Amino acid sequence: MRKAFRSLIAATVFAVAAVTAFVVAPPAQADTLICEQYGATTIGGRYVVMNNRWGGTAEQCINVTNTGFTITSQQSVGNTSGAPVSYPAVYFGCHYTRCSPGTNLPIRVGSISSATSNVSYTYVSGATYNASFDIWLDPTPRTDGVNAQEIMIWFNRQGSIQPIGSQVGTATIGGRTWQVWRGSNGSNAVISYVAPSPITSWSFSVLDFINDVKSRGAITDSWYLTSIQAGFEPWIGGAGLAVNSFSASVNGGGTTSPPPSSPPPSNPPGNSSCRVTYATNVWNSGFTANVTVANTGSAAINGWTLGFTLPSGQSVTNSWGATLTGSSGAISARNVGYNGSIAAGSSATFGFQGTYSGSFAAPSTFTLNGTACTRA
Repeated sequence: MRKAFRSLIAATVFAVAAVTAFVVAPPAQADTLICEQYGATTIGGRYVVMNNRWGGTAEQCINVTNTGFTITSQQSVGNTSGAPVSYPAVYFGCHYTRCSPGTNLPIRVGSISSATSNVSYTYVSGATYNASFDIWLDPTPRTDGVNAQEIMIWFNRQGSIQPIGSQVGTATIGGRTWQVWRGSNGSNAVISYVAPSPITSWSFSVLDFINDVKSRGAITDSWYLTSIQAGFEPWIGGAGLAVNSFSASVNGGGTTSPPPSSPPPSNPPGNSSCRVTYATNVWNSGFTANVTVANTGSAAINGWTLGFTLPSGQSVTNSWGATLTGSSGAISARNVGYNGSIAAGSSATFGFQGTYSGSFAAPSTFTLNGTACTRA
């Protein structure tokens, strides 16, 4: 089973995009109808189209063409007080364990010289949905599971729905002005860019949005771009919604700007705006660890992932207060719903239990959202 959590609801909005056990159809040559709950196929020898009806048992069918897809039937009985019923989409890159043919993703953000996309939508009236263009990033080059940072570009919003979190301002990107929302859905951080009026088609730089998110301190050049996606999140209705065409291209060859030689950086590695306390209780073959992540910076942290490596011989058996990826070696601990925001001067705590062999030792380094933390 594989699930990915995303954004949206009416007042306290979240939405979930889930992908569970792809049912893979042959590559679409002529039109291909997919009604399987998690059915998927490839198009153009380059992209994956997925039905992804994760939010209920009512049938949804999509007609896949050589360039996109249309929702042909949507028997949803959703409502705006809950999550959307599905997330049909087409993507380039890696989404859970499935990568599009020949993709060069994941790719390090600092190595990207250009990332572009061209998308065309068809909208319908009388339904509640958003046209969602998604960009996923993670501190590691992972090709499965939930990524740490989601960028959502809302090309169209219909009905009483809004992004997760709260509006933090506006931004001008690609010659357009966007509302900017920021929050966490409990599994990943989300920054959303909402168009004030519907956009039916656009050729644009995906890298411009990534760079804006980077300027907000949510990611760094050491993070990885894992996928670029275009689709819909329908709550009520949705038959007739279509991604008419989609393309994406990511080129390497970018360079990361070196740090200034003078003056020295104010927050060099090991002296960043986070501090980790790692308290343990150890017995003959087992241990518990209580981990406190303190925000020593001046701005709130909305959505966090703590990375660390367990010494050889150690293995996690259960955890609380965070979602852990990995049981030995490299571990990623992501916030849960109640502790996703850490105000300046505050902290969040989680813990886990494990086993070990040989002599016991604590992890030597910790990174928070890709940035090194000091040890308490």
